[in-house]
Amino acid sequence: MPVPKRRTSSAKRDRRRSHDALAQPSFGTCSNCGSKTIPHRVCSSCGHYKGRQVIAVKDD
Repeated sequence: MPVPKRRTSSAKRDRRRSHDALAQPSFGTCSNCGSKTIPHRVCSSCGHYKGRQVIAVKDD
């Protein structure tokens, strides 16, 4: 089994891991109620998608 000849330095390790961070999810605004929604999804607060009512949302 091959074994590394030298220890990986912290700088080399950290440069390799620089792309591993999780990105923040993007949010859009609902055209009907203005709440934050995930793109290409039905608004969970009012039930609208692309300017029309898609699902009925119960009022609590």
